[in-house]
Amino acid sequence: MMQIKMPVQAQKIIKRLENAGYEAYIVGGCVRDSILGKDPADWDITTSASPAEIKELFSYTIDTGIEHGTVTVMEDHRPFEVTTYRVDGKYEDHRRPKEVYFTKSLKEDLLRRDFTINAMAYSDTKGLVDLYGGREDLKNGIIRCVGNAAQRFDEDALRILRALRFQAQLGFQIEEETKAAIRRQACFLKDISAERIQVELDKLLVSDHPEVLVDAYKLGVTEVILPEFDVMMETPQNNPHHKYSVGMHTVESMKQIEPEHILRWTMLLHDVGKPEAREEGKDKDHFKMHPVIGEKIAETIIRRLKFDNQTLKQVKTLVLWHDRRFGSLKEASLKTVRRWVSQIGPDMFAKLMKIQAADIAAQSEYQREEKEAVLAKTKELFQEILETGDCLTVRDLAVSGTDMIEAGVPQGREVGQMLSWLLDQVLETPDLNKKETLMRLVEGKRENGQ
Repeated sequence: MMQIKMPVQAQKIIKRLENAGYEAYIVGGCVRDSILGKDPADWDITTSASPAEIKELFSYTIDTGIEHGTVTVMEDHRPFEVTTYRVDGKYEDHRRPKEVYFTKSLKEDLLRRDFTINAMAYSDTKGLVDLYGGREDLKNGIIRCVGNAAQRFDEDALRILRALRFQAQLGFQIEEETKAAIRRQACFLKDISAERIQVELDKLLVSDHPEVLVDAYKLGVTEVILPEFDVMMETPQNNPHHKYSVGMHTVESMKQIEPEHILRWTMLLHDVGKPEAREEGKDKDHFKMHPVIGEKIAETIIRRLKFDNQTLKQVKTLVLWHDRRFGSLKEASLKTVRRWVSQIGPDMFAKLMKIQAADIAAQSEYQREEKEAVLAKTKELFQEILETGDCLTVRDLAVSGTDMIEAGVPQGREVGQMLSWLLDQVLETPDLNKKETLMRLVEGKRENGQ
């Protein structure tokens, strides 16, 4: 009999339920991940006991979703969601069931789940319960709906995105009937909230296989949730610097960067302005001002998907800056890099270097060596600035607003203007950042009536 090593606390909860005469199993993602040899993030438990019966058995419980049969049981200060076997009632708007009914049948509970690989249960006493071929699909790398695929997606259209997300995370393939149902029912995603779409799309993008976004395009999914990507896929780049369409270049660039939230979203959107900026020339296409156009479109997308302000700010900045680079090695200068770093900050500049490396890696071989040499030199100059500890912001100046007021600069806007002017001098010549020197500069500027 197959054995899954679960946390001691989960074992205790299951044993107490079984000793009281109920069935209980770990279920869903934790069973799937355990079979795959991964460490599950959560250990969910399903049981024939009702919520009231669960609460009677355990001293510390929280009603996290009691109307849907879920009670959180605290065991040794660790939370476990314990859910009563249930059958979903009629679904409305492809989102959620109007009501749920409790059942004593594990088979009925597993039947309502989305994919076979998520419809397995396990307990130490009963072993693995796999009624719908989940283990075989795991072995073969297949994502297949439990029962009728069309019905599963009709119940909750978010399952369409979940199928693609699991494909991206696990490197599996979606089974043909399931894929056909996605193609037919992708339009139902219009009924799903932006927040739920955001979560699934983000998991897909930061997975090992962000290229699954191309499958989402082919199946009509991005047409509903990210129509801008469809336009990118259909925009050619007749230009020696490129070998892919805007969309395929975008996908390749995502594969070239680490799976981190800000970096992946920036790569997805870095060229989103190109379709609008595209000008067909005699010999090649031009994409002038595409970072500026892209920043505006990126903001629209990020706001539409209800992302947090930090994501909005960082991705917008990196999209706007992604093409800011020296035209040649001869142009590379410490002063210019210092000003760039001052403008967006060291952390963002470090991200920008990664963005540009991924961008270059997804382009054609044309002038690649020179581009990489320029990027390497920019990184070298950036590192030198960090190691030297150059002044990069007003806060780093050897003087303060108080010093300005004591020197006779009128309070208010003029103090800020003077500090900004001093920063400009120091960015040009870092050795000026000494209090006496800066105060002499202030005195001279004021004497000249500037």
